[in-house]
Amino acid sequence: MADPPSPAVLCHCNAIRRGARQVTQFYDRHLAPAGLRTSQYSMLVGLARLGPIAIAAFADAMAMDRTTMGRALKPLERDGLLAVGPGPDGRTRALHLTEAGRRRIAEAEPLWRVAQAGFEARYGATAAADLRTALARVVRTV
Repeated sequence: MADPPSPAVLCHCNAIRRGARQVTQFYDRHLAPAGLRTSQYSMLVGLARLGPIAIAAFADAMAMDRTTMGRALKPLERDGLLAVGPGPDGRTRALHLTEAGRRRIAEAEPLWRVAQAGFEARYGATAAADLRTALARVVRTV
């Protein structure tokens, strides 16, 4: 009789993290010519869609904790792709996408589209859509 699978094999979190690392590396390779990692590209695109926005609200929108968000923003701010300034109430700080950030998004978007098409070609367009739906449900419910 075979031994039961180990908890690590059955762990939902482990499976999601392994898959996320694999997909992140795939997209990172495609975005490298634009000098961005996948996480940076998604933050810039999110800021373009949502900003200007308070840092805490942006962290919530990106499903990140505030400390992790702060660390992730530093290289983007250093490179002039976003700016941090006073928020609307004077007590908070808000993120603003800079013109350099907009240009970097424009440079990276065609590379992202190639990665997106490559992922769908390997994984299947319908399966990829189902995966996005399932992961959105994870974000909503966990």
